[in-house]
Amino acid sequence: MMIPVDTLLAWGATYKKAAPDETIFREGNECHFYYQLVSGSIKWVNITDDGREFIQNMMEPGESFGELPLFDDKPYAATAIANKESVILRLHKNTFRQLLREDPDIHFRFSRMMAERMRFKFLLLRELACSDPEHRITSLFTYFKETRRYICQACNKVNLTRQQIADMTGLRVETVIRAIKSLQHKGSLVIDRGKVYC
Repeated sequence: MMIPVDTLLAWGATYKKAAPDETIFREGNECHFYYQLVSGSIKWVNITDDGREFIQNMMEPGESFGELPLFDDKPYAATAIANKESVILRLHKNTFRQLLREDPDIHFRFSRMMAERMRFKFLLLRELACSDPEHRITSLFTYFKETRRYICQACNKVNLTRQQIADMTGLRVETVIRAIKSLQHKGSLVIDRGKVYC
């Protein structure tokens, strides 16, 4: 949990429900709130002129999203969309900044989280420069296993759809399907009843 729910509520945060496919905020819009996911799932995407999504991140309960404008006063760098019915806590931007000033521990957690997300971006940029789809997917799964994201720690099941993997790696979904089947034949992963396991 980025910031305890009780702390957010004590500082005046309010709950907001989001329906599946509802846009929370759009790339280029002005920021007014800090957002933290309570339940559900949010994808943070850039949308190309032809409508194709590039997933920047998938948010899980307890995680915050859309933080950059809270620090640099610029517009949102991506669009946030609910993957499924979700509940979000939102705190006014100025109140959030005051909370950071008064609680250095929370401020430090934010700095650490931003550094981790930057590392992920460096990984994606490096892998996007690689033309081999299998290498892109293998590197992505390795990173997720190391960071304990999107992969079940008990059974190693990948908790992403093939479309989401495509949207994260800049590949077409058909290419992801072929690459995953090839990785299965090489023994690098297992496919069981349509589910992918690392």
